[in-house]
Amino acid sequence: MAGRVHLVRHSEAVHNTDHDFNRLDPELTLLGQQQAQELANIFPASDEVGLIVTSPLRRTIQTTLLAFADVLDQRYFDEGSGKGISGGAELVLDPGLQERSALPCDTGSDPQVLEATFPGLDFSGLRAGWQVKEGLYAPDAVEDRARKVREYLADKIESLKDRNRRDVVVVTHGVFMKILSGDPAIDLPKAGWRSYSIEQGEDGKVVLVST
Repeated sequence: MAGRVHLVRHSEAVHNTDHDFNRLDPELTLLGQQQAQELANIFPASDEVGLIVTSPLRRTIQTTLLAFADVLDQRYFDEGSGKGISGGAELVLDPGLQERSALPCDTGSDPQVLEATFPGLDFSGLRAGWQVKEGLYAPDAVEDRARKVREYLADKIESLKDRNRRDVVVVTHGVFMKILSGDPAIDLPKAGWRSYSIEQGEDGKVVLVST
Protein backbone atom coordinates (compact mmCIF):
# COMPACT_ATOMS: atom_id res chain seq x y z
CA MET A 1 0.00 0.00 0.00
CA ALA A 2 1.30 3.45 -0.90
CA GLY A 3 2.07 5.83 1.91
CA ARG A 4 0.29 9.04 2.77
CA VAL A 5 1.33 12.68 2.97
CA HIS A 6 0.46 14.50 6.19
CA LEU A 7 0.43 18.28 5.79
CA VAL A 8 1.22 20.03 9.09
CA ARG A 9 0.87 23.74 9.76
CA HIS A 10 3.51 25.25 12.04
CA SER A 11 2.40 26.22 15.52
CA GLU A 12 1.98 29.77 16.80
CA ALA A 13 4.85 32.16 16.09
CA VAL A 14 5.53 35.63 17.49
CA HIS A 15 4.20 37.50 14.45
CA ASN A 16 0.89 35.63 14.75
CA THR A 17 0.27 37.38 18.06
CA ASP A 18 1.86 40.83 17.76
CA HIS A 19 1.09 41.17 14.02
CA ASP A 20 4.51 42.67 13.41
CA PHE A 21 5.08 41.27 9.94
CA ASN A 22 8.37 43.13 9.67
CA ARG A 23 10.01 40.64 12.04
CA LEU A 24 12.53 38.56 10.13
CA ASP A 25 11.93 34.80 10.40
CA PRO A 26 10.18 34.87 13.80
CA GLU A 27 10.33 32.00 16.28
CA LEU A 28 7.55 30.20 18.13
CA THR A 29 5.80 31.69 21.13
CA LEU A 30 5.62 29.72 24.38
CA LEU A 31 2.09 28.73 23.39
CA GLY A 32 3.42 27.65 19.99
CA GLN A 33 5.95 25.39 21.69
CA GLN A 34 3.17 23.88 23.78
CA GLN A 35 1.04 23.35 20.65
CA ALA A 36 3.88 21.49 18.96
CA GLN A 37 4.43 19.31 22.04
CA GLU A 38 0.71 18.55 22.16
CA LEU A 39 0.82 17.54 18.50
CA ALA A 40 3.45 14.97 19.49
CA ASN A 41 0.87 13.41 21.83
CA ILE A 42 -2.07 13.28 19.42
CA PHE A 43 -0.58 12.74 15.96
CA PRO A 44 -1.91 9.27 15.03
CA ALA A 45 0.59 8.09 12.41
CA SER A 46 3.95 8.46 14.17
CA ASP A 47 4.89 4.81 13.67
CA GLU A 48 4.28 5.08 9.92
CA VAL A 49 6.44 8.13 9.11
CA GLY A 50 9.71 7.51 7.26
CA LEU A 51 10.45 11.06 6.11
CA ILE A 52 9.74 14.58 7.35
CA VAL A 53 10.13 17.46 4.90
CA THR A 54 10.18 20.90 6.48
CA SER A 55 10.25 24.51 5.39
CA PRO A 56 13.62 25.98 6.53
CA LEU A 57 12.08 28.89 8.42
CA ARG A 58 12.72 28.89 12.15
CA ARG A 59 9.10 28.41 13.20
CA THR A 60 8.63 25.34 11.00
CA ILE A 61 11.93 23.80 12.10
CA GLN A 62 11.04 24.37 15.75
CA THR A 63 7.60 22.83 15.22
CA THR A 64 9.18 19.80 13.58
CA LEU A 65 11.76 19.17 16.30
CA LEU A 66 9.20 19.54 19.09
CA ALA A 67 6.30 17.68 17.50
CA PHE A 68 8.28 14.78 16.04
CA ALA A 69 11.02 14.20 18.61
CA ASP A 70 9.83 10.58 18.92
CA VAL A 71 9.72 10.08 15.15
CA LEU A 72 12.93 11.62 13.85
CA ASP A 73 16.26 9.84 13.91
CA GLN A 74 18.31 10.52 17.03
CA ARG A 75 21.15 12.11 15.03
CA TYR A 76 19.16 15.35 14.85
CA PHE A 77 19.25 15.86 18.62
CA ASP A 78 21.89 16.34 21.28
CA GLU A 79 23.38 13.10 22.57
CA GLY A 80 21.89 12.27 25.92
CA SER A 81 18.79 14.41 25.35
CA GLY A 82 16.61 11.32 25.12
CA LYS A 83 15.06 12.67 21.93
CA GLY A 84 14.94 10.93 18.59
CA ILE A 85 14.93 7.21 17.92
CA SER A 86 17.44 4.82 16.41
CA GLY A 87 16.60 4.28 12.75
CA GLY A 88 14.04 7.08 12.88
CA ALA A 89 12.70 9.26 10.10
CA GLU A 90 14.99 11.33 7.92
CA LEU A 91 14.62 15.12 8.01
CA VAL A 92 14.88 17.14 4.79
CA LEU A 93 14.88 20.96 4.78
CA ASP A 94 13.17 22.01 1.56
CA PRO A 95 13.13 25.71 0.57
CA GLY A 96 10.25 24.88 -1.75
CA LEU A 97 8.01 24.76 1.33
CA GLN A 98 8.67 28.34 2.46
CA GLU A 99 5.73 30.74 2.76
CA ARG A 100 4.45 32.57 -0.29
CA SER A 101 4.85 36.25 0.57
CA ALA A 102 8.00 38.37 0.51
CA LEU A 103 7.27 39.97 3.89
CA PRO A 104 10.14 39.78 6.40
CA CYS A 105 8.13 37.40 8.59
CA ASP A 106 7.91 34.97 5.65
CA THR A 107 11.56 35.35 4.68
CA GLY A 108 14.06 32.78 5.94
CA SER A 109 17.42 33.26 7.63
CA ASP A 110 20.88 32.90 6.17
CA PRO A 111 22.11 29.27 6.37
CA GLN A 112 24.90 30.29 8.79
CA VAL A 113 22.32 31.74 11.19
CA LEU A 114 20.28 28.55 10.99
CA GLU A 115 23.36 26.39 11.59
CA ALA A 116 24.12 28.33 14.78
CA THR A 117 20.50 28.04 15.95
CA PHE A 118 20.03 24.36 15.09
CA PRO A 119 23.51 22.78 15.31
CA GLY A 120 22.18 19.22 14.97
CA LEU A 121 20.75 19.78 11.52
CA ASP A 122 22.36 19.69 8.10
CA PHE A 123 21.87 22.90 6.10
CA SER A 124 24.33 22.00 3.36
CA GLY A 125 21.43 21.49 0.96
CA LEU A 126 20.39 25.13 1.28
CA ARG A 127 22.16 27.24 -1.30
CA ALA A 128 23.29 30.73 -0.36
CA GLY A 129 20.44 33.16 -0.93
CA TRP A 130 17.71 30.51 -0.76
CA GLN A 131 15.60 32.95 1.22
CA VAL A 132 15.61 35.65 -1.47
CA LYS A 133 12.12 35.84 -2.93
CA GLU A 134 13.16 35.64 -6.56
CA GLY A 135 12.85 33.10 -9.35
CA LEU A 136 11.10 29.94 -8.17
CA TYR A 137 10.62 31.51 -4.72
CA ALA A 138 9.00 34.72 -5.96
CA PRO A 139 5.38 35.14 -4.82
CA ASP A 140 4.08 34.97 -8.39
CA ALA A 141 5.87 31.65 -8.99
CA VAL A 142 4.11 29.84 -6.15
CA GLU A 143 1.97 27.62 -8.38
CA ASP A 144 5.02 26.29 -10.18
CA ARG A 145 6.83 25.81 -6.88
CA ALA A 146 3.90 23.86 -5.43
CA ARG A 147 3.81 21.64 -8.53
CA LYS A 148 7.48 20.80 -8.08
CA VAL A 149 6.94 19.98 -4.41
CA ARG A 150 4.06 17.63 -5.26
CA GLU A 151 6.27 15.85 -7.82
CA TYR A 152 9.03 15.56 -5.23
CA LEU A 153 6.60 14.09 -2.70
CA ALA A 154 5.36 11.55 -5.25
CA ASP A 155 8.95 10.42 -5.83
CA LYS A 156 9.57 10.11 -2.09
CA ILE A 157 6.37 8.13 -1.51
CA GLU A 158 7.46 5.77 -4.28
CA SER A 159 10.92 5.36 -2.71
CA LEU A 160 9.37 4.42 0.65
CA LYS A 161 6.82 1.91 -0.67
CA ASP A 162 8.79 -1.17 0.36
CA ARG A 163 9.60 0.06 3.86
CA ASN A 164 7.67 -0.32 7.09
CA ARG A 165 7.48 3.48 7.44
CA ARG A 166 5.84 4.69 4.22
CA ASP A 167 4.34 8.05 5.17
CA VAL A 168 5.77 11.54 4.67
CA VAL A 169 5.12 14.51 6.97
CA VAL A 170 5.30 17.98 5.41
CA VAL A 171 5.65 20.92 7.83
CA THR A 172 4.83 24.18 6.08
CA HIS A 173 2.80 27.40 6.22
CA GLY A 174 -0.86 28.33 6.06
CA VAL A 175 -0.96 30.16 2.72
CA PHE A 176 1.47 27.90 0.88
CA MET A 177 -0.53 24.91 2.11
CA LYS A 178 -3.55 26.16 0.17
CA ILE A 179 -1.61 26.07 -3.09
CA LEU A 180 0.20 22.83 -2.32
CA SER A 181 -2.99 20.98 -1.41
CA GLY A 182 -5.00 22.50 -4.23
CA ASP A 183 -7.62 23.48 -1.66
CA PRO A 184 -7.97 27.29 -1.32
CA ALA A 185 -10.40 26.80 1.57
CA ILE A 186 -8.04 24.83 3.80
CA ASP A 187 -7.37 26.71 7.03
CA LEU A 188 -5.81 24.38 9.55
CA PRO A 189 -5.31 25.54 13.14
CA LYS A 190 -1.77 26.13 14.33
CA ALA A 191 -0.08 22.72 14.67
CA GLY A 192 -3.02 21.13 12.87
CA TRP A 193 -2.69 18.52 10.15
CA ARG A 194 -4.55 16.83 7.32
CA SER A 195 -3.71 13.57 5.55
CA TYR A 196 -3.61 12.98 1.80
CA SER A 197 -2.91 10.33 -0.77
CA ILE A 198 -0.76 11.04 -3.80
CA GLU A 199 -2.59 10.52 -7.06
CA GLN A 200 -2.43 11.48 -10.73
CA GLY A 201 -4.99 13.94 -11.98
CA GLU A 202 -6.82 13.75 -15.29
CA ASP A 203 -4.17 16.00 -16.82
CA GLY A 204 -1.42 13.63 -15.67
CA LYS A 205 -0.14 16.00 -12.98
CA VAL A 206 0.45 14.94 -9.38
CA VAL A 207 -2.37 15.92 -7.01
CA LEU A 208 -3.03 15.54 -3.30
CA VAL A 209 -6.36 13.93 -2.41
CA SER A 210 -7.64 14.30 1.14
CA THR A 211 -8.14 11.00 2.94
